[in-house]
Amino acid sequence: MTAVPVAAVHATRDPQGHYGFANLARMEWVKLRSLRSTGWMLGMAAAAVIGISILVMAVDSAHYAHLSAAGRASWDPTNAGLSGLAFAQLLIGALGVLTITGEYSSGMIRATFAAAPRRPLVLAAKIAVLGAVTLAAAELLAFTAFLAGQAAVAHGVPHATLGQPGVLRAVLMAGVYLCLIALIGLGAGAIIRHTVGGIAAVVGLIFALPLLFVPLPESVQHAAVKFLPEAIAANSMVAVRPEPYSLSPWTGLGMLCLYAAVLLGAGAMVLAKRDA
Repeated sequence: MTAVPVAAVHATRDPQGHYGFANLARMEWVKLRSLRSTGWMLGMAAAAVIGISILVMAVDSAHYAHLSAAGRASWDPTNAGLSGLAFAQLLIGALGVLTITGEYSSGMIRATFAAAPRRPLVLAAKIAVLGAVTLAAAELLAFTAFLAGQAAVAHGVPHATLGQPGVLRAVLMAGVYLCLIALIGLGAGAIIRHTVGGIAAVVGLIFALPLLFVPLPESVQHAAVKFLPEAIAANSMVAVRPEPYSLSPWTGLGMLCLYAAVLLGAGAMVLAKRDA
């Protein structure tokens, strides 16, 4: 991070010193590009999503001939071809956290708020820029992973095409899911303001929280776990047979949007009330 983004705010103000959302969005775009972790996180996410998808599809399709009739009926090449997103969500969530905690760790957040005192508007600009970048990147990764995975299917084994029922929806929602995880990470980072704590919160929400329900009766698990992000993601990327005791893909998408809205709203309140 450098001082250039803050200078950009001053440069884009009008002669009376006013600034608007467009000015802040340009500043946040410069920040996100200058943050070295942006390229690293997106690059590693791309390698993970595409590499894991190809590997899983090659291995799973090689064992297709040995599956039972029930196993063949439940064979879902779309879901298997998006397996890499399980790892990519950690990287994208961490990027969301770093989008704001990087400024706190460097001290740049003080200069940012000095240049743009309307803190909720600053956060709104971060949301818009991070959301646009991660959505575009995630959709590109999802479609690339899907196509690469289907190309790795062994000869004679059924593969998926975008024209089949539920396939295009699953691939599109895979990208939307990663974008929402990035925004959840941004909200957690705005609340906690520490990189390690923010990333730990995202990891806990995605992976640790479902484990808390394991000792509970199955009826409780079935009633509660379906509202958690990991279960929502699992069912959103299914094209053949829905996961049992899960929300519908569109209801799950609404639930993820609610997670992001609550965390970002809480983050905006924290930004407005706490000193930088």
